[in-house]
Amino acid sequence: MKVLKFGGTSVGSAERMRSVASIIAQEQKPLMIVLSAMSGVTNRLVDLSNALKAGHLGLARQAVADIEQKHRQAAESLLAESPALLQEALTYIADTIQLLTSSFAMPWSIELEKILLAQGELLSTHLFYFYTRTLNWDSRLLSALSFMRTDEHNEPDINYIRRELLGQLEAHPAEVYITQGYICRNAKDQIDNLRRGGSDYTASLVGAAIGAEEVQIWTDIDGMHNNDPRIVPDTFPLRKLSFDEAAELAYFGAKILHPASILPAQKYKIPVRLLNTMEPQAPGTLITDESVERDIKAIAAKDGITAIKIKSSRMLLAYGFLRRVFEVFERYRTPIDMITTSEVAVSLTIDDDTHLDEIVKELQAFGHVEVDKEQTIVCIVGNFVADKPGVGVGIFEALRNIPLRMISYGGSPHNISLLLDTRYKKEALLALNEHLFKAEPARS
Repeated sequence: MKVLKFGGTSVGSAERMRSVASIIAQEQKPLMIVLSAMSGVTNRLVDLSNALKAGHLGLARQAVADIEQKHRQAAESLLAESPALLQEALTYIADTIQLLTSSFAMPWSIELEKILLAQGELLSTHLFYFYTRTLNWDSRLLSALSFMRTDEHNEPDINYIRRELLGQLEAHPAEVYITQGYICRNAKDQIDNLRRGGSDYTASLVGAAIGAEEVQIWTDIDGMHNNDPRIVPDTFPLRKLSFDEAAELAYFGAKILHPASILPAQKYKIPVRLLNTMEPQAPGTLITDESVERDIKAIAAKDGITAIKIKSSRMLLAYGFLRRVFEVFERYRTPIDMITTSEVAVSLTIDDDTHLDEIVKELQAFGHVEVDKEQTIVCIVGNFVADKPGVGVGIFEALRNIPLRMISYGGSPHNISLLLDTRYKKEALLALNEHLFKAEPARS
């Protein structure tokens, strides 16, 4: 069985849902289909929650009206030739709108917000399921809330997911199963969501749980590219990547895939293929345990970085210094991206400055602290074998005129990371593309 996940753009209208059905029809059955909410709907649900929290009922009503109109319009187009199914769909939409409207009279809470946010995926999957019935498919709608669960640490409970999902597949045989991405229940049995990676994460977890042949992530771009296509012209999709390489690119800025969504597939060795619903025949990117032997594969950039430098003469030969520094970030649940050290200083970066003031205040107990905001990490991904000479020549030649704040190399055989001021990002990406990919002979 393959798992096919379609994102919000892919199911963003009746026309797009028809295209998704055409793609599914060409695949060998059985299949598990994971769908996101229709494009824009989750944003409007967030708007609804924010409006309720602020007491702006007029904005809340408008958000609900927009959501109702979008789904009614899609239902009337998809199900026009089946009045009974159309009525069934409109009833489901009306019930959901009633649920959203009833929240106006409830005190806002994070639990209420999660219930509201879950409705986008529930609406899109019901609509698509009703449409498959007009096509006479042997299809079944499975609620992710019945098998997708997180534990007390908010991590997916893979054993529970496997047991419950396999039990449902055995009890309800079908050729096409349809379920929701993103949403789940937590350890308290409350409606929750997976946050990191959303629907991609769901697809990877489902693939791992059922031992899928392959997980396909369908978006509106034909795979991971060798550079940021929004900035650099003439980028190209990478045909093959290893899990480690894809995770590095995803973490450091490649928006097509969230790094967390790769982990379950990597652990259980389930191939992941990135494909384009707008160009279904394009080969996309295949992510597996294997890596194509080539020095440099791709470049990604991550903005919103803050660099922190702690300078202290007490650091000289002092064991335990770094541990105490890291404990400060641990207390404020703030991950560190990059780190470099010298005898008297340590520099590191974070991408979450929520607790920056508190962190800096505590770090000042160790020495002088300097903070630089509006930084960017540029990540060059490939096969960087430690004993192979000349790997950095092209990189540093390309960036000879750009000031570099930090350099990180050696922590991974797949990643060289550079920190620079965000104002130099575009220049850096263009220069690296020119030096590293200008005469690219093999696009794999």
